[in-house]
Amino acid sequence: MHIKAVIFYILAAEMLIFSVLAVTSLRILRAAVYLLFALAGTAALYFMVDYFFLAAVQLVVYAGGIVVLIIFSVLLTSHISERIPHPGWAKMSLAAVTTLAAAIITAYTLIEEGFKPAAGEPVTYSMNFIGERMLGYGEGGYVLPFELISILLLAAMIGAIVIAKRTPRP
Repeated sequence: MHIKAVIFYILAAEMLIFSVLAVTSLRILRAAVYLLFALAGTAALYFMVDYFFLAAVQLVVYAGGIVVLIIFSVLLTSHISERIPHPGWAKMSLAAVTTLAAAIITAYTLIEEGFKPAAGEPVTYSMNFIGERMLGYGEGGYVLPFELISILLLAAMIGAIVIAKRTPRP
């Protein structure tokens, strides 16, 4: 087996393990640290395929900025030893079904409706091609979903601020 394949499998396992730990940990600060390791694994994969700019952005913006923001938010809004209450079976079942449905839809979309070239275009999957498809507004462009996701992230951020600023119960 080639050394790059071994490194890939190690990084993939690390990302899976820390991703699962991030969403199942009952301690908020530990969940943020597990998220940091999962995001660092993603940056390592970018380094492996020589996408140095994406790897640097992943480390600086996500692993650096977002995780530090989460940690500061946690430390400012709760106690460091605070534990997240364990969700009931109904919530866990609904989350599992939703995750499975999202994974199936994503896999179908990538397989069937992926970044297909327009009629007559040669099939060359490069970063330029994918970037033009993601930010293109013509046929085969994905700028509308891209903008909708940014609005969704803004709404999630506003919701997080509202939850963080809630008044404490007596």
